[in-house]
Amino acid sequence: MQDFAEAFRLAFQLVASGDADLIEIVLLSLRVSLSATFVACAIGLPVGALLAVSRFRGRGAALIVLNAMMGLPPVVVGLLVYLHFSRMGPLGFLGLLYTPTAMIVAQTILIAPIVAALSRQVLEDLFAEYAEQFRSLCLTRLQTVRALIWDGRYSLLTVGLAGFGRAVAEVGAVMIVGGNIDHLTRVMTTAIALETSKGDLPLALALGVILLTIALGVNAVVQSIRMSAERMAYA
Repeated sequence: MQDFAEAFRLAFQLVASGDADLIEIVLLSLRVSLSATFVACAIGLPVGALLAVSRFRGRGAALIVLNAMMGLPPVVVGLLVYLHFSRMGPLGFLGLLYTPTAMIVAQTILIAPIVAALSRQVLEDLFAEYAEQFRSLCLTRLQTVRALIWDGRYSLLTVGLAGFGRAVAEVGAVMIVGGNIDHLTRVMTTAIALETSKGDLPLALALGVILLTIALGVNAVVQSIRMSAERMAYA
């Protein structure tokens, strides 16, 4: 019990003192996950919007595939990215394996389907509500998509935050394509796994506390945005 108490004491001491290695790992984690979230939203939101307003043969199958991709195994995504970026892979000439860029690519592949599927549901509900009005205004499909994204911006922001929460907590894919290299590709989740296996509980606990704080902060922001959107809707 004393060992665990000491580990927690040292963990909070690391956080309070602003340990340089700790800050470096946290900042890299945020850079990778925020970049992946931005790219995933740039891809997923238009795809979700087009699926929401379009009716075409095979749409049901496309939705099934999209929903299934929300559960992509991270280690499988990591393996596929590794095979493409490895020296013998089709993109090996880029030299991106074991870099933050490869980690961003892996996280983007993981969360883009989540963003697309969730945004599709949000925008489809809005489209059903405003379809007659859009038709009366003779809006093009692109104009309809823009109007839907703007009207559903608060809900879509929560979708983006959900994607970020998924990205920042990911470990399997970034471990494979990043290699968990100190001062280069070591992020919070991979560092926690490594330090726990080494028995360095203070650093692992310090990173765990920060990761948990980020997760709680993201959920708090999501809840706040939802409440603000509801108040504006009823105003």
